[in-house]
This record gives sequence, structure tokens and C-alpha cells, in this order.
Amino acid sequence: MRVLHVISELGPGGAETLVAGMAGRGEEYGWVSAVASAGGFRADALAAAGTPVFPVPLARRSKAGVLKAAWATRRAVARFRPDVVLAHNVGASLVARLACAPGRRRPLLTVFHGVAEDDYPAATRILRRTSDAVIAVSPATADRLTAAGLDRPAVIRNTVFASPPVLGRAEVRASLGVPEQTPVALCLARLEPQKRHDVLLDAWAAVERDAVLWLAGDGSLRADLERRAEALGRRVEFLGTRADVPDLLTAADVTVLTSDWEGLPLAVLESMAAGRPVVATDVGGIGEVLAEGGGLVVPPADPAATAEALNTLLFDEDARKSAAADGLRTVERDYDAHTLMKAYDELLRGAR
Repeated sequence: MRVLHVISELGPGGAETLVAGMAGRGEEYGWVSAVASAGGFRADALAAAGTPVFPVPLARRSKAGVLKAAWATRRAVARFRPDVVLAHNVGASLVARLACAPGRRRPLLTVFHGVAEDDYPAATRILRRTSDAVIAVSPATADRLTAAGLDRPAVIRNTVFASPPVLGRAEVRASLGVPEQTPVALCLARLEPQKRHDVLLDAWAAVERDAVLWLAGDGSLRADLERRAEALGRRVEFLGTRADVPDLLTAADVTVLTSDWEGLPLAVLESMAAGRPVVATDVGGIGEVLAEGGGLVVPPADPAATAEALNTLLFDEDARKSAAADGLRTVERDYDAHTLMKAYDELLRGAR
């Protein structure tokens, strides 16, 4: 089965992580995979491993941009000749439908990773017109799509394609100038409005004692956030885009995510799989993931609750170890990569 993944970029985000994992593991399930994307370090890694990667310019939410992206994707379809196209998120679904319109009809399925609450009606209208089937990454996301008027989508929960760290805890900390005993919280998130780093920085100002916050990611808000963090000094480090997430997880003690909305973020699952407890807002599928432990959920836009949860997990070793053990059990039981790949394989083959 020839599977073409269409996604805007292949950098450090959760959807990008899923695409890289699926394309990398697809051969085990009889897939021949390719990716149409604007590129990124994950695209480079896939290409180096032999997966065809077709360049597509970013659509950038403009009519001209969408048409340029669709034209490039059409060339990818013509060259790769997929049996099925798997688009990741709404914009990619629109681009892929325009690319696949002429000639032989190919099934187009869309993996919906989530949008802001106000965008669900518009997303639903686009998905109804573009997609032969929609896959939601969590039951909570499927519920919101259904409430917005989409026929109940399939649910295949995100999972972890684990990669072992290259460097150890001491090496990573030494490279970033952090002593071995200093508590470290790690935030794996693009510096964009959705992720609400402003809430996190306000919470960090109320974290007790000496601890360091690593912000791994880049984005349009970086300059504003750096100015906001000046008063916190070396307690906050902006690491930029990183390709060494397993290493950072090894060196951190806790991870934190303060988003206003999510689908089912891979950053939470990666943290739990690495034995790192999570502090995260109760949005999207996060509450379901952490229902049996693995960390603490907090309300969105609540710096005080976020600070309290961080203080608990950073400075209470017993609480941290207990949450880490719970998280590992949850990932091993419910978020296995083989289970995800089998579910997608059955769905894609049934759509052909």
C-alpha cells in the first residue's frame, strides 16, 4: 500500500512527530511511504533513511499560497502514485483535495490534531468537503467535531515512537550549564499563542527555591517572551528548536504544558514514556491521558494552579517518582505504537 502523508512542515511539533514515526515504521506493515511537506529536520531524517520527501511550499492561509501548495502536492501525487493520501490537519486536507481532484480518485483521509475552540465550525465545514474520512487523535477531539456538525469520526489515539537518548543526564546538563542537583522543568512547545507561555512564565515566578525552566521551541512570540522573562534571569533558558528531545527529557525532572487547547499532544506522551511527570492544562485529550496518574492537570490560564503543581512535582521526590511510575504504566498499556499502526493500517486499507 502506497501512502502519501501531506503535512505543512516536518519540524518538532506533535503532528510532525507522528508523521515521522508512521512513515518510519510503515514498512513493517506493508506500506511504501512518502511525505509532501515544506521540510524540516524530521523531513531531512526521513529522506536520509530512504523515504521520498516531496517539497511543498507553505500555504500560509492565503488563496495564492494554498494554490501553490496544491500544485506542488499534485506533482508529488503524480510522481509517487499513492493508493491513499493521509493529510494531517485541516489546511493540509484542503491542499491535498485540490491536488487530488483531477484524474483517478484516491481516498483522502484527514488526521485531525485539533484547533482552537472557535475554529471548530470552520474546520468541520472544510473537512466535510475535502475528506473521505476523518481520524481524531483523542475522544475529546472527536466529541468536539461531532458537536460542530461532523459525522462521528474514527478515533485513533496518538502514541509514542520512542527514541533512546544519545547523551546522558549529566552531559546534557553540563552542556546547558545546569548543576546536577538543580530541579529542571522542560516545556516542549512552539512559541505561539496557543501554548500560552505567558501563563507559564507568570507561574514560574511563583515557583519556590532555585529551579530552571527550559523552553524548547521557537516561534513568533520569542522576542516578546524573552523580554517578559528578563526579570527571571537565568531561571529561564530559551533553547530554540531542538532535535534532541530524548536527551532533554533525560536531563529534566518534570515537563510542563500550559496550552489553551490541544488534541492529544505528543509532548505529554513522550514525557510519560521517558519517566518524566507532567504538569499540563486540562484541555483536549490531556485529562484522559493523566486520569490514572502520570502528572497533574491544571485549569487553563491559571498561573497560581500551575505554580502549585510545579512546586509539588519539582520538590517532592516521592510525588515525582509515583507520578513517573504511573505515567510509564499508562503509556505501556494504552499508547503502544503497534496498536496505532495496526489501527491506521486497517482503516487505510479499508478506504482503498
